[in-house]
Amino acid sequence: MNSKHDVLIIGGGSIGLNCAYYLLKAGRRVTIVDAKEIGVGSSAGNAGHIVPSHIIPLAAPGIVPTALKWMLDPQNTPFGMKISLEPSYISWLLQFVFSCNDANVQRGIPPLNSLGQLSARNFAQMIAEENFDCHYREKGLLFLYKSAEAFAGGRHEAEEMNRHGIPTDVLDQSAVHVREPMARADVLGGVHFTGDSFLDPARFLQLLKERVRAMGAELIENTPVTGFDVTDGNIRAVKTGAGDFEADEVILAAGAWSSAVARDLRLNVPVLPARGFSLTMSATKQMPSQALLLGERRVAVTPMGDLLRFTGRLEVGQFGTEPDPRWIRQIESAVREYIQLDEKLDIKETWAGLRPTTPDGMPIIGRSLRYQNLILATGHAMLGLSLGPGTGQLVAELVTGRKPAFDLSPLRAGRF
Repeated sequence: MNSKHDVLIIGGGSIGLNCAYYLLKAGRRVTIVDAKEIGVGSSAGNAGHIVPSHIIPLAAPGIVPTALKWMLDPQNTPFGMKISLEPSYISWLLQFVFSCNDANVQRGIPPLNSLGQLSARNFAQMIAEENFDCHYREKGLLFLYKSAEAFAGGRHEAEEMNRHGIPTDVLDQSAVHVREPMARADVLGGVHFTGDSFLDPARFLQLLKERVRAMGAELIENTPVTGFDVTDGNIRAVKTGAGDFEADEVILAAGAWSSAVARDLRLNVPVLPARGFSLTMSATKQMPSQALLLGERRVAVTPMGDLLRFTGRLEVGQFGTEPDPRWIRQIESAVREYIQLDEKLDIKETWAGLRPTTPDGMPIIGRSLRYQNLILATGHAMLGLSLGPGTGQLVAELVTGRKPAFDLSPLRAGRF
């Protein structure tokens, strides 16, 4: 069965759904095809943080020695990696190591800042216009610190963020306990990124899925892409088990699976999965007053209405999505070091998800140099939810021939 489509989006996670939303608003007809269920992928179980403050690429100075130090303490670390001699994996790791420098950071800050601010504005506008009830709160993200060294690093980062227009409040020990009464007595300081926000990501993505369907999108689930027909620099058809789909424009937004999907097109899309875990529980007797990030432990805490979620760990190269009880326990233990919790938690769900990560720590957004009707929108790492609405607007601008909201050259598809 062959069918002709206007815009075909491969992938129905945060990026794919946001692309659909903004393309539909621009008057295009949209089809989303996903290997699994749309709207329940890796973004659904994440921390739900909307963080325009996160403008430093993952590949930054100091990351490699820090990761090596963490790996020497494998039982008590927020970081892990697959051990493999697979050439593509080794190539990714080498590119990542060579990208961990100040030049990469300076290249990455302008587009990440622009994309983060655009996304934050679009979140606020979309949620208000569509009346999405997803526990969205513009209350910032509060980093908590227990050591003087980590707090000093947080203050330094706040100063750097201020230079780029990111609003912050640096809080001493007494001020941080006023801002977050649940903090334990030995939390000695914090940095509040006041321009950040948070929501229930699963609820948001479900509402967005329902909205794009109501706007006319065709949603095709449980249908993996198996290959492509290519003619004269154009993708003529996308092959699936449900038939071939011809499309005027193809958007590759397959998250951690983007590299595998692109292999048949002979494209270099160096995206590796970085697995994370979360546990979600019923609201505790006392709830945090805002989203938290526990500085030394790299664990996120998010109140979501009558739910509370803890999210943590980064495992490079791991494709499995089965929650590992060891790391679930470690995440809960880390949270107990920073905030007062009920002795027993009513855990509703444990989860593992894959963040699509590039070796320079920046997403890939732009037209393919090889295929005239292919746009890539992937590699957002831990920020797929946070950067979704901005990415959706940019992709719609590329498809409709409008000038993008900012210079996309640092994020171009052919930079690797």
